[in-house]
Amino acid sequence: MVGGGIHGAGVAQAAAAAGYRTLIVERRDWGAGTSSKSSKLIHGGLRYLQQGHLGLVRESLRERDILLRIAPHLVRLNRFYIPVYRSSRYRPWQLRIGLSLYALLGGLHKAHRFATVPRHRWASLNGLDQRGLQAVFTYWDAQSDDRRLTAAVVASAAQQGADTACPATLTGGVRHSSGYSLKIRQANDIRTVETRVLVNAGGPWANQVAGCVDPQPPKASVELVRGSHLVLAPALAPHCFYLEAPGDGRAIFALPWQDQTLLGTTEVPYSGDPDAVAITAGEEDYLLESLRHYFPEYVDGPARVVERMSGLRVLPASVDRPFQRSREIEIVEAITGRSGYLALYGGKLTGYRATGEKVIAKIAACLGSRRRKADTRTLPLP
Repeated sequence: MVGGGIHGAGVAQAAAAAGYRTLIVERRDWGAGTSSKSSKLIHGGLRYLQQGHLGLVRESLRERDILLRIAPHLVRLNRFYIPVYRSSRYRPWQLRIGLSLYALLGGLHKAHRFATVPRHRWASLNGLDQRGLQAVFTYWDAQSDDRRLTAAVVASAAQQGADTACPATLTGGVRHSSGYSLKIRQANDIRTVETRVLVNAGGPWANQVAGCVDPQPPKASVELVRGSHLVLAPALAPHCFYLEAPGDGRAIFALPWQDQTLLGTTEVPYSGDPDAVAITAGEEDYLLESLRHYFPEYVDGPARVVERMSGLRVLPASVDRPFQRSREIEIVEAITGRSGYLALYGGKLTGYRATGEKVIAKIAACLGSRRRKADTRTLPLP
């Protein structure tokens, strides 16, 4: 397993829990890349209903409920507010239908219900601009510390018997008749690792990882998209706001984060070095102007930027705008007999455990099943 982001961690945990000998290699630190620069949301993806991705939303809501059970110290519910204005692209009746479908896909449990906020309570919504405001909806979704969650999943994998190498780098690999011989550099040592199945969970670096292997395995046709966030102080609110960017209608979140406010995200195609990704002045202006549209007194008053972060999403190559493309995981495979290669592209933080189980199903078809040690649906995270 190459790559110590959330999906690599999830596959390593699933493999070890299923009884396979497992090694996970990460060149920097667990969750140091995109997995630590997300919107920190464990959610079904309400906005994915717009593209008709019902299966993804249903799976994500199921995974959210699992994480609330197995990691209550890392994943918690919070209240979200959606304001609807005369200028909004969606009317209140459309939001009501969307939230009803969201609740239905989640099983109509208490945590999936929604409501409207009475007009007399609008003044208590942290300075939300009420000019042209027609309705405010509220529902529940979950938040997490993405980097701590990744580290916890790696720790769980280790508890189930996985070996870990971090920081360590794949410097080369050769496929032979029974699998792969990989060269792993750790500190000043280079060791050879033999494996029947190589899983590439390199995220934005996945195609670079594939380039280290001879002969080169298949690659997906993907596009890197920069997602940037700002951290603002002081905190705007202890709850969450789901906002529509006035310029292009994209979803923008203003979320409580470590006693401050996390504001994001952007979606800008990126073609540079993944290690050099950084927010631009234009993205910062875009985020602040979007927030000012709803909270002018906060943005023009006490708010100040205390941190900037950018990560890279891996999305299918397409002429569609980034926020219109699927967030489902793509698994590229090259399996021959009882050995092979699997590469992971894309996916959501929320779905890491489901991704792991999908990969294990493919590994089991290749290697055969083993004596299972644990079920990741019920295995508490440390």
